Amino acid sequence: MGLSSDNIDLFLAVVDHGSFSAAARALNRVPSAVSMGIANIEAELGYPLFDRSRREPVPTARAQALVPHARLVASRLRLLQAHAVELSDDLESTLTVGVSAGVDHRPLLDAVAEIAARHPLLSVEIADAPQDDVREQLHSGTVDLALMFARTRNDREEVFLNVAEETFVAVASASVETFGIPADLRRLEDLAGARQIVVSSLERQLTERRLVVSDAYWRANSVETALGLVERGVGWANLPLPVVRARAAAGAVRVMEFENLRNGLAMPVQLVWLRGSPLRKAAGELVDRMGRDWRVRDRPRQGVRPHQAPPGP
Repeated sequence: MGLSSDNIDLFLAVVDHGSFSAAARALNRVPSAVSMGIANIEAELGYPLFDRSRREPVPTARAQALVPHARLVASRLRLLQAHAVELSDDLESTLTVGVSAGVDHRPLLDAVAEIAARHPLLSVEIADAPQDDVREQLHSGTVDLALMFARTRNDREEVFLNVAEETFVAVASASVETFGIPADLRRLEDLAGARQIVVSSLERQLTERRLVVSDAYWRANSVETALGLVERGVGWANLPLPVVRARAAAGAVRVMEFENLRNGLAMPVQLVWLRGSPLRKAAGELVDRMGRDWRVRDRPRQGVRPHQAPPGP
């Protein structure tokens, strides 16, 4: 068939400019070359694309049927050419981001949408998992960036940038009695004998214990599962405030109150990458965008102050 990329450009130029001579000027060719090029395409297709019986060539019905598809192909070819240049300029073909369970996705999704508009053919993968699993994925090279809660100890192999902050609150069922919570609950440490639901990897040892208060705990690998167990009175949990806010408003869970402190532990959210794996183009743009947004964002914390959980078992 005669519809190569050059022939598509030639065909659309004649359609858009309305004559062989105008198309020739737009393509920096002579009119006879344009007329001959169209004639060659028509000869290969076996039917005319333009009615030449008038002063200027008019697209036939068959040509009009080809126009939208030709425009689509031309547009995709331009994107492909731009993407090929970007790949030579260190743009990765795929950007993979691991996200710790409980992290608010909205800032990440806003940044990804902007980068996707800038690099339309970039492939983006976003994987949710418990924090220990996300960190393992980062160190194994499965993900390029990890969006996760700050750890108590920094790893020298990791580079991080704070991009948000979440507040964790201790919650229990609002409708049924929770196993082990005393009726006269007053202090955070009174929860030590109650069953706690902890969001963590089921395959790895629990390494982060800032949110662990109880002597006995169950583990769930998603915030949704943990919240479901809390609603049913199986145990209580420390969960991100944005996750529990709607369920608290619906009367399914309650944010517990303590006499010795306010219920709320502020946790920085960080983008993390490995020192030995410098950021490529899209990853660097994502870090820049999310870091910039965090610096200019108003970050009020209304009615909550950090609580210090006693050491876990």
